[in-house]
Amino acid sequence: MGPFHLESIAAGGDRAVLRIDGDIDTCTAPQLRERVRDLAGNGTVHVIADLRGTGFLDSAGLGALVAARKELRSRAGSCVLEAVTADPDWQAAVSAGGLSAGIWCREHGLL
Repeated sequence: MGPFHLESIAAGGDRAVLRIDGDIDTCTAPQLRERVRDLAGNGTVHVIADLRGTGFLDSAGLGALVAARKELRSRAGSCVLEAVTADPDWQAAVSAGGLSAGIWCREHGLL
């Protein structure tokens, strides 16, 4: 895997995608935490983490992702509901069960 790289892609308002390339480990997890703090501090609280370029995730990396979720939720932000509602395939899967995305996420403890 190549070098670690974070890229924030603003989607307007308080939303962004955080593209993560490279390993998320003890060495890079602090950079991830700091980037999420910066985003949240600037009003971006609905963040989708794009992990397609991530080759390895250790416990420190997982801890950084959990910390990011806590930081965003403490600022009334979220990740999952927006990701579900933005993707037509997810919308179809959720609505096939007769539920809205919000209700589905609540029932599964995702909000």
